[in-house]
Parts: sequence; C-alpha cells; structure tokens
Amino acid sequence: MILGCLVMVKHLLYLVLDGVADRVVDPKTTLELAYKPGLDWIARNGVCGMMYTVGKGVAPESDEAVISIIGYNPHEAYPGRGLIEAVGAGMEVREGYEVAFRANFATVDPETLRLIDRRVARSLRTEEARELAKALDGLELGKYDGYARVKATIGHRAVVVIGSRTHKLSPYVSNSDPAYVRKGLMSVAVREFEPYIKPVEPLEESEEARVTAELANIFTRKAVEILDKHPVNIERRKRGELPGNALLLRDAGGSLPSIKKLPEKYGVSFAVLAEMPVEIGIGRIFGADTVELPPPTGNAEKDYSLRLEKTLEALEKYGIVYVHLKGPDEPGHDGDVERKKKSVEDIDKYYVQPFLEKMPSDTAILVTADHATPPSVGAHTDDPVPVALYYPGVEPDSVDAYTEKKCLKGMLGVFEHGWLLLPRIVGIVGLRG
Repeated sequence: MILGCLVMVKHLLYLVLDGVADRVVDPKTTLELAYKPGLDWIARNGVCGMMYTVGKGVAPESDEAVISIIGYNPHEAYPGRGLIEAVGAGMEVREGYEVAFRANFATVDPETLRLIDRRVARSLRTEEARELAKALDGLELGKYDGYARVKATIGHRAVVVIGSRTHKLSPYVSNSDPAYVRKGLMSVAVREFEPYIKPVEPLEESEEARVTAELANIFTRKAVEILDKHPVNIERRKRGELPGNALLLRDAGGSLPSIKKLPEKYGVSFAVLAEMPVEIGIGRIFGADTVELPPPTGNAEKDYSLRLEKTLEALEKYGIVYVHLKGPDEPGHDGDVERKKKSVEDIDKYYVQPFLEKMPSDTAILVTADHATPPSVGAHTDDPVPVALYYPGVEPDSVDAYTEKKCLKGMLGVFEHGWLLLPRIVGIVGLRG
C-alpha cells in the first residue's frame, strides 16, 4: 500500500519515550506488560514499524541516538557529548582553546582513586552538586595557562570545560570514566572495567591532544583534593551518605558541526521540548527553538500534565514539536521491570491519553524511543524500537498494540537507521511550512 495523507496536516508531535523499548526476544517486554490504552490506540489506528535508532550492532548513548532520530547521521554530525551538554547548560566554549567534557560526580577512595560509585549512588542533590561545582569553577591548573570551568546540571551530572589562554586544545582525548571507551568523538559503554579513574590520554599524535590530556589529569587530581574536604561532603558523610568527591570526565567536544538546521531541513518551524541538558543542547545546536522544561519532581501527574500543557502550546506555533519524556530509561538500567512498567503507564495516563482527547484535527503524532533499555540487560542495547504513526485519514495496518513484537509486523517496515525515519514521516503526512 502507498501511504499518503488525505487530510491537510499542519503539525506533527514527535514523541520520544526514553529507553521504553526492550528486546524482542524477551519473553514479556515492558510494553507488553503495561496497561497503556493511549499508546495502543495510536498503534491500532495508525501505521507501525521498527527502527534501529543508529544502526544494527550499535548500542547508542542518548545523544547520538537523538541526533540520529531527528534526521542526521551522527557519524557525520556528532560534536561530542561534552559540547552538547555545555550548550544545553548555557555555556559557551571557545573553539580551539577550550574543550568541554560531560562529567559525573563520583565517589572514590581519595588515595588510590578506586571507584566506589560512579554516580554517588544517584543520591547527590542538585543543590549539593552546585555547591561542589562552585568550589572548582575557575580553578587554575598551574600549567599551559590552563584553567577549568565547572557547572553542575541535574543530580550527579555536570559539565567541565578545560581551557588554556595560550595553548590550543583538542577533543581527541580518552575518558577518565572507565565505563565508557571512545571511538572517535563517540563513546561506547563497556560491561566490565577496572574500578579506577583512568588517566586521560591523547587519541591523536598532536601537541593539542597531549596538552589537553595533561590538563584534564591535573584537574582530576586537584578536584579530588578539593572535593574530598568540602563541607557538603563532610555533611554527607555524617548522614551516612556517599561523598561526591571526584569528577569523571568523558566525551570531549570542542567545535560545532556544520549542518543544515532543522527548520531548513524539513521546511517547517521546529521546536524541541526537553528537560535534560543533552536534549536541550541538541535542540540548540541543530537549530530548533528549544523550550526548557523543569526536571521531574517525582509527581508523575504534575510532571506529565505540565509537559502536555507545553506541548499543546508549542503545537499552536510550530510545524514539528519534538518532545522527549524521561521515565522508562532509569528503571531499565536498574533492572526494575515493575518500576519501568509503571513509568510507561504514567506517561500513557497523564500525557498520551489527555493529548489524544485534545489533539487538534490537523495534527499527526509519531511515537518511538531513542533506544532500548531492557531490564533483562540493564543497559542500552542495539535492539530496534517500535514506531507508531497516526495522522488524519490514515488507513491503519494490522497492528493492534504498541509493542515490539506487534510493530515488527507493521506496514512501515524496519528502518535500518534512525536518520531515515523523520524525513519519511514528513513525506507521508505531507507536512508543509
């Protein structure tokens, strides 16, 4: 069947559910277990398929996956996670003389740099992280006119910019975070690693990379010395909590990609609604109008209702509205099926179902994920994710529920790369500026 829209579509909601997919081979996936009448309605009344968000054999990090599913080949347009998060955090990076790293506050033995917890047991409060970051921001590194700028973002996450006033720097350096190994400007998660902060090493034979690596290592050592004695960590120890006494660096980036911006690429206005620095940064770098959402409060009804309100407002102004909802990914990492199931049900109850009740008649909705995070694995995998598209006048295929196994049989087929999806969908629904 040739797909085509019979009714004028002026707006597209592109809804991405972070890590919602599991493995097709799992006996029961989260989407099969969850009660989600809204998502199932979209699948039953629309057309479905599956998508490898980057490609077969690639278990992507969120940043490269998001770049891919908005229509860009990340192997050509990826600027490094550190730079993306720096832009998302509102930091400017001086090209050539500064390099931005994504960072995690971590817990280490200050003498041996043995890792006790890479994320401070996910217990570091944002306000605590901000105090710790202030103690390091503007730190002089004592060599090569080097310095560091540090900004905490959400929870244990931060951005570290290593700079030099007189020496050029390069993002082609390795990570100090042992859980990620760099391949070019991208990183790949590794299952097993030695639990120690790794020395940052140059990945190219250049003076710029050598200087950058040396400055990053100086920063790491100085950061541990300062953070281990910080009042925030003294108080955390008194409460029986792990200290955030180190920063793990990964995914350096130093320059913006040369790309066609999203509104020009698709011929319509484009907005990104996101809460995390990585999605905010991608929106800004790739030319979308970016609406920052507050971090989740833990109250699902409040959080998703606010996101629904902002979505409906954006759809009045923009041709494509990209909405990235967190929730399913973290319990997938934790291997917690029940909590992942509940997160899917909360999104459906408080966001998807109310949206369908209020959806304007000239609007299409595309639902997918940025990657799979199966509780059976506890990490991102390269498994394909389900895709469902509803638009006015669509003739539905035979899929009757939004699950991996059922969408595999959908009319849209299997997209071998995420960057092929959105151009095809825009063509199917006939979206025009």
